[in-house]
Amino acid sequence: MSQEGKKETSGERKLLASRQSKNEDTVIRVKNTVIGGGTHVMIAGPCSIESREQLSAVANAMKSEGVDVLRGGAFKPRTSPYDFQGLGEEGLKLMKEVAERAGMVSICEIMTPEHIALAAPYIDVFQIGARNMQNFELLKAVGRSQKPVLLKRGLSATIEEFILAAEYILYHGNDQVMLIERGIRTYEKWTRNTLDISAVPILKLETHLPVLVDVTHSTGRKEIMLACAKAALAAGADGIMVEVHPNPQAALSDAKQQMDIGEFQAFWKGLRTSGLFHE
Repeated sequence: MSQEGKKETSGERKLLASRQSKNEDTVIRVKNTVIGGGTHVMIAGPCSIESREQLSAVANAMKSEGVDVLRGGAFKPRTSPYDFQGLGEEGLKLMKEVAERAGMVSICEIMTPEHIALAAPYIDVFQIGARNMQNFELLKAVGRSQKPVLLKRGLSATIEEFILAAEYILYHGNDQVMLIERGIRTYEKWTRNTLDISAVPILKLETHLPVLVDVTHSTGRKEIMLACAKAALAAGADGIMVEVHPNPQAALSDAKQQMDIGEFQAFWKGLRTSGLFHE
């Protein structure tokens, strides 16, 4: 093939996500919240938005603890079709209402390109979940939007595949991309997934994008989440994500791994007094 006809591959060009394209760290500002640039962010909230009362209880408790970013699922990609699938648009409306009342930044997962127009009026940050990390049409679509995107690593994705998924979003015009390590699937059964701590410094070295760690989905074990959050920050993470529910035993999803408010308060105190979390 002639040089003129040869197409450039990802390995032969400078990726937009790479330090070769941009050496300084990307800093993303959403309302009054800054993600990246030397400070840390805590993202907390229920796995699923179940009701106004449930979401309000968590938001009020998180805000009183100084947490400014509220997460919650309106669309739930569940392994079984019989499990709770989320409230859909009603959940998005509740997120907007509750987050605005509490003065918090809101994050919700979207699952299809069609969800973008539906969700955009209600939330501040689009989350692309692990199961959709390589949903390329969705990545292209959020790339054409101008709303910040939190991209989760796929269940069995390599670091290269993770970076290239982010590249789809950047390539289509959206430079407000955050990466989040949430554990990968291995043969280990003592945790829900295997938290790949090594991914954090590698992603910080190879890309300029903010890197966060979800200690809830990566471990599935509340008793080790604080230790893993400390490890993530020590490795260079820009923030931590956890799930919090006012009554986890009654939760419609992830009942075993969500912290209750008291457990979160102890976790949060331990993290803030560790000297690793810089606000």
